[in-house]
Amino acid sequence: MTLLELLLPVLYFALIIAITALSARLASIAVGRLMSRSAPQVAAGARRFAAILVALVGSVLAIQELGINSAILLLVVAFFGVAVLIALREQLENFGAKYFTDIYSPYKVGDSIRIREHSGKVIEINATSTVLITPDDQLVSIPNSVFMREVVVNTSPQAWQELTIPLSIGSGVDLPTFESDLMRSLGKLRLRLDRRYPPVLTIKSRTVLSTELTLTIMLRRPEEREPLATEVAKRVSEAIQRAQGPRPRTPTPKPSPAAAEAGSAPSKAPH
Repeated sequence: MTLLELLLPVLYFALIIAITALSARLASIAVGRLMSRSAPQVAAGARRFAAILVALVGSVLAIQELGINSAILLLVVAFFGVAVLIALREQLENFGAKYFTDIYSPYKVGDSIRIREHSGKVIEINATSTVLITPDDQLVSIPNSVFMREVVVNTSPQAWQELTIPLSIGSGVDLPTFESDLMRSLGKLRLRLDRRYPPVLTIKSRTVLSTELTLTIMLRRPEEREPLATEVAKRVSEAIQRAQGPRPRTPTPKPSPAAAEAGSAPSKAPH
């Protein structure tokens, strides 16, 4: 066995380690950008988890290049993953509950609610908790997962009438066209809505890739909340499809002048 054959696995090992370090850094940056709107603690934890996961996978591949049995290391990686999930169980539960409460919980910022022994006005709903201000000017932070397990009482006047639907549309949708078409479509539901309060579409945030909006409508009868939400979601989907820009057509190639002259020239029969 030559010296090159002995050093080749070591060189592969060093190369994989270098690529792994770069990939871990890129994964951390990508996860940080994807979770830029989340709580800083959650975003930082997700970035560390992504970097560690990429590093562990790269380490397994690098060790295999040295001819070492990686079964034990894979087992350690599996145990580590389970341990991380258990350690972050509460944070992940609160983070996931945030998106369920956006759609299914009948309260929003500005509403007065009561949950367990706490009551107050909602002043913030972030990725991990909902913050209330009590009548005696105290701040109460309640984990979002609690709202998925406990009964929430909305004491705001006419809270049952309001239906808030979060929307997200891509950059290919013309926003003015979408809004005009959607309002015209919702006008056909006026018999099921409170005529004193027309539907309102507000922009929460806007990026190059997408626009986050909130559609607020006022119901006429509380028993129609769920079927009306389904009908409105259907009309929103149809309005998005109609507001998407036309697909670019593939241009038909035009023949060059030389080819046109050649094609128009009379063919000569062979003598």
